[in-house]
Amino acid sequence: MKFACSISIALGALLFISAPAMGTSSEVSPKSAVMAPLAAQSLLTDIQRLPSNRLVAVGERGHILFSDDGQHWQQAEVPVRASLNALYFVDELHGWAVGHDATILYSSDGGEHWQLQQFLPELDKPLLDVLFENRLHGIAVGAYGLMYRTEDGGQSWQVEFHLELLDEEEQDYLLELKDDDPELYAIELTAILPHFNRLYQADGQLLMVGEAGFMGISDDFGRHWELLEPFYHGSLFDVAVTTEGHWLAVGLRGHVFLSDDEGDSWQAMVLDSQATINSVIVQPEAIYLTGNAGLWAVSTDQGQTFRFSTEVEGRAIVNAVPFQQQMILATELGIRQLPQQKSD
Repeated sequence: MKFACSISIALGALLFISAPAMGTSSEVSPKSAVMAPLAAQSLLTDIQRLPSNRLVAVGERGHILFSDDGQHWQQAEVPVRASLNALYFVDELHGWAVGHDATILYSSDGGEHWQLQQFLPELDKPLLDVLFENRLHGIAVGAYGLMYRTEDGGQSWQVEFHLELLDEEEQDYLLELKDDDPELYAIELTAILPHFNRLYQADGQLLMVGEAGFMGISDDFGRHWELLEPFYHGSLFDVAVTTEGHWLAVGLRGHVFLSDDEGDSWQAMVLDSQATINSVIVQPEAIYLTGNAGLWAVSTDQGQTFRFSTEVEGRAIVNAVPFQQQMILATELGIRQLPQQKSD
């Protein structure tokens, strides 16, 4: 399960209810992240290249780093020490980062400074991914079906629960419980859904994957969902769409699945590794997979086959982005670089 730390499980995630946004907890005050000289060599869990070509990475203990050349990294001042699991910039200035304690951070200057929009340590649940369709409208998701939505750029966040993300048996159980035992019903709302590990948007569709083979599809940025029939019973940690429209889902123990019919059927692929796969990076020249135990796999045939290697001293690679003929990696050992696959 992915929530113990964005990498810890990777190393090891219509009834509609809307509630008012919950901001910073009044019981526990957040502490600012420590400025660490070796932050670029510590556990990093996500990385993004902005339209300005700036690189921004997040990781453990509230570390956020930025670089304009891929070589020299600066640590941003961050108002929380919660480990961070994901980030998303909608343009070269405006971005969000999410993590443990249901933390949501916001930057309006390309990652140099951050404001705390949400901090809820009493929930004891991490947010695992965040995605925005524009500067105002975004979604953050996490453990046990945690989902928040904002329509105002994060000034307020509303918690959501979508009954359609459960199978029919679970839906019937929950609806009966609502009338028979309201107290237990309220508890089940916080635990019955699987961990939502990753969001992905392509061609107007929003895809979401999680534990126990969960995959949901939305045509309206998550306001309504369709639950896909499980094609795998282990956790899925990422999903992507190739340049030719194939869907690629990855997860535990080196499992890779390819669909040519938008999720109606899936073909299991054999990878020369049983390491958990953390991320899929689709580029015009190649598709890259990153994973635990230094897993680095490259496909130049739209995901039909992959060449596997072990990198980064056999330690986990969590995500990567292309930058100046290189792939910049967010890893268990911090920032690393590998040559980018050249086009034939």
